[in-house]
Amino acid sequence: MSCSIEIVAERLEAHYGTPRWRRHAPPLDELVMTILSQHTSDGNTAAAFASLRRRFPTWEQVRRAASSDVVAAIRGGGLGNRKGPRIQAVLDAIWHDRGRLDLDDYVDLPQSEVRTRLLALSGVGPKTAACVQLFSLGQPALPVDTHVHRVSRRVGLVPPATSAQAAQPILERLLGADRDRVYAFHLNVIAHGRSICRARSPACGRCPLNDCCDAYLATLQTPPAGEDPHSSRPSDGR
Repeated sequence: MSCSIEIVAERLEAHYGTPRWRRHAPPLDELVMTILSQHTSDGNTAAAFASLRRRFPTWEQVRRAASSDVVAAIRGGGLGNRKGPRIQAVLDAIWHDRGRLDLDDYVDLPQSEVRTRLLALSGVGPKTAACVQLFSLGQPALPVDTHVHRVSRRVGLVPPATSAQAAQPILERLLGADRDRVYAFHLNVIAHGRSICRARSPACGRCPLNDCCDAYLATLQTPPAGEDPHSSRPSDGR
């Protein structure tokens, strides 16, 4: 028995609340911040972004700067040698395509066109594009990070072997075109993945989804090593 998208959304909202959509940052800022966020913590991302903007108040200054200076400015966020050139390459591509460094008018474009344009930028994948779309443009795109990917597979929203990239369109179809619903689902599943449905030692006993979670129910059907598989003793669920 798998959890439906309606059950997951409703129960997680009952458990964590209902986040209301708000614009996080202008789209180009969000794009750079999302690149900085890869493989690091939220705190490190914020610190690296603030350091970059202190050193270079405009995106044009970042684009024209020596690569070593950009790397130095974001070093605290981790993987600066990789992220610095990537950010500059993205800024270059936007400049040559648009003649200016902003993406504000993307809010007026269809969601599919925005996604196509963002994915055309070197180093921008589906999750990064979806972050810009959801958090800056208010489009019902779902970023599938490690928590959304893990929880969705465990509760049966997507098949167990589904990749994060393949999970995104499946989950978006299930959620529909309601921006607020997608936003709340995204934030609540992340909260759930961090606090209960952890990668290691998930706290299944206090999970509001455990009665329909494929992964948890499978553990109840597999007796511990050394236990008689035909024993009639009921499981305590721990």
